[in-house]
Amino acid sequence: MSTATLDDVLSDDIIIPATDGYPLAATLFLPRTARRNAVVISSATATPRRVYRGFAGYLAHSGFAVLTYDYRGIGGSRGLAVEGNRRPKSLAGFKASMADWAALDATAAVGWMRERYRDLPLSYVGHSFGGQALGLLPNNGEVSRALFVSAQAAYWKLMASPERYRVFALMSLVGVPLTYLLGYAPGRSGIGEDLPKGVFLQWTRWVMSPRYLFDDATLAGLPNFPNFKGALRALTFTDDPWATLPAVELLCRGLSGAAAEIVPVNPAELGAKKIGHFGFFRPEHCDTLWRGAAEWLAGE
Repeated sequence: MSTATLDDVLSDDIIIPATDGYPLAATLFLPRTARRNAVVISSATATPRRVYRGFAGYLAHSGFAVLTYDYRGIGGSRGLAVEGNRRPKSLAGFKASMADWAALDATAAVGWMRERYRDLPLSYVGHSFGGQALGLLPNNGEVSRALFVSAQAAYWKLMASPERYRVFALMSLVGVPLTYLLGYAPGRSGIGEDLPKGVFLQWTRWVMSPRYLFDDATLAGLPNFPNFKGALRALTFTDDPWATLPAVELLCRGLSGAAAEIVPVNPAELGAKKIGHFGFFRPEHCDTLWRGAAEWLAGE
């Protein structure tokens, strides 16, 4: 375990077990002062937890205990179970799916924080796939407040043009054949980090389906969607070609047990040139988007 200090915030790199025992690399951010809330941050597809470090530190500075973690095959969790602490050169042969990320990894992260901070309200921040994962969790009823950031049901035709056509070509025409050839999806193809074969192929099937993951009859976690009954706020940015308003609405309709508050954000109204799919987590938004997020997660 390594410890670093972020001003008045402590940051510990730890390992937490997934529900099947697979070791997940994680970071726990703690305020030096009293803790008023516990928060789990679940990542977007092919996105390592380090992307959320600034936002997690900000929340901890505001009095939250915050956990970030890497799904199996991603970031610090890549190859831990089979390669010790060494990062394998290739994910070829590594078995994982997006369903595993939710059922085994995100479920464990929520359970770990619920057990550790059982006397605090538990909140959840889901970025892109991280928001989708909440609905699949068997323990999503433990979450009292969920903030979605660019979380959507990412059917390709609900994306903005011309991005929808780039995504269709990248995934179906290039990504699928390349993934079968190499045994994994290479990040250099334009998807972010390398992805396990099962993750990319399942993701592609969902992206090509009109109701995204809701069309997947094999997805065991689908019945869990209505079980989340906490407060739900979903942020969508007008310049985000992936999480368009219709795509965000489609995801939120699946969480039928919650009354979703969908908040469209125009970057120009914040004095920003762009925000897009990842820009929320840039530090320049600490006095606007981050402050509003912290206040909402605290129930203020």
